[in-house]
Amino acid sequence: MKRLVVVSNRVADPGCSQAAGGLAVCILDALRKRGGVWFGWNGEIVPDDADIDVSRVKFDELTLATMPLTERDYRDYYLGFANAALWPVHHYRLDLARFTQEAIDGYRRVNDRFAEKLAPMLKSNDLVWVHDYHFIPLGAALRERGVSNRIGFFLHIPFPPPDVLCAMPEHEWLMSALVEYDLVGFQTKTDQANFLRFMCDFMQGEMLTPDLVRVGGKTVTASVFPVGIDVDSFAAMAESPSAAKRIERLHRAGEPRINVIGVDRLDYTKGLPDRLRSFKRLLEIYPQNCKAVTLMQIAPPTREDVQAYADIRHELEALSGEINGQFGDFDWTPVRYLHRRVDRDTLAALYRGSQVGLVTPLRDGMNLVAKEYVVAQDAENPGVLVLSRFAGAAEELQEALIVNPYDADEVANAMQRAIVMPLAERKQRHAALLARVRKHDSFNWMDGYLRALSACRMPLAA
Repeated sequence: MKRLVVVSNRVADPGCSQAAGGLAVCILDALRKRGGVWFGWNGEIVPDDADIDVSRVKFDELTLATMPLTERDYRDYYLGFANAALWPVHHYRLDLARFTQEAIDGYRRVNDRFAEKLAPMLKSNDLVWVHDYHFIPLGAALRERGVSNRIGFFLHIPFPPPDVLCAMPEHEWLMSALVEYDLVGFQTKTDQANFLRFMCDFMQGEMLTPDLVRVGGKTVTASVFPVGIDVDSFAAMAESPSAAKRIERLHRAGEPRINVIGVDRLDYTKGLPDRLRSFKRLLEIYPQNCKAVTLMQIAPPTREDVQAYADIRHELEALSGEINGQFGDFDWTPVRYLHRRVDRDTLAALYRGSQVGLVTPLRDGMNLVAKEYVVAQDAENPGVLVLSRFAGAAEELQEALIVNPYDADEVANAMQRAIVMPLAERKQRHAALLARVRKHDSFNWMDGYLRALSACRMPLAA
């Protein structure tokens, strides 16, 4: 079996898998089984004049290889081009994108350094799997250093339409770099179509098959691999005795009967202010829900040193205070807003104890919260998923109540429909959703991607 080499911005700690996300756990499991290397940033920031060395830690057949970023790298590559340019552009938010030459240079510099450090570590038959927008040009940088292995790339965020992408400086360089991969994976058909349209309309590409495009004498396979979760593991968390105790606390005497839950990183792509406005409209349009329904919004902090994230935190705090001040009473708080991280065991219990799962991002690559909510439900008395049409998961989870997150009244009406939905319909929708989530779980995602990468034709040596 070929050794797998995974490259991502951050590397999961095998000793803390409980705190890691489902995808990280899945990748760890695959690397342990087949042997491999996980290469990435260790989270440390060192002075600009520090020596940058790769640290290696071995866990049985798995090697974690990590290195720090300098202060300049963190500013230019991570905060700069990756998160102030690529992230907003890929989420269709050109108004929030910031482009500087220093940031572009930093992004090139860090990708070149990662390629320089990784290339000598590779064996001739390794499969190299590069993850996400931080490392779009890494494959090309490895090719420049003579690496002829099969190299795949997977994008965990949306791929924007060509007219949005073209607004970003250096987009031609980035798209040319993607052609150096043998396989480029996307979460949805929309993302794949946007990529192929750019290749054909802007780079004179030629479609050879529905998934294979030739650009400038090179061919790249572009396919859809919907990301999933470890269904059985997450279901076990939701059904555990400790989860039952947490649910009992959630439903303690005197508390509202209906719980609506939202769980999102504090990010402008998640539509959190719009969600709170929609909940406010629910209380205005359907006043019978006052003292009967509570929204719990969990929004862990992220990228707090970026101004756009600080702004959205202040907006959320103001909105939750406004709603609670207008509608709340001494024995009822309409919005419970938690700005902190919650462990996965607790989240599983909260999902299971909530009658409505509210997942309404303005734009999202997949959104695994939607799938976690479905898996956590009691099949005999399941809750209802309200899902944004702009979440990647909406392509699969058609039995959810699909909504336009920009339309507060539409979301409010969907919440009300979920609240009063008959048990038979809830069970029917949940069974269909669970079957879809199982079909595209995390293990099938990884297995499908690696089989496709292994089947790619070996590139010619540089």
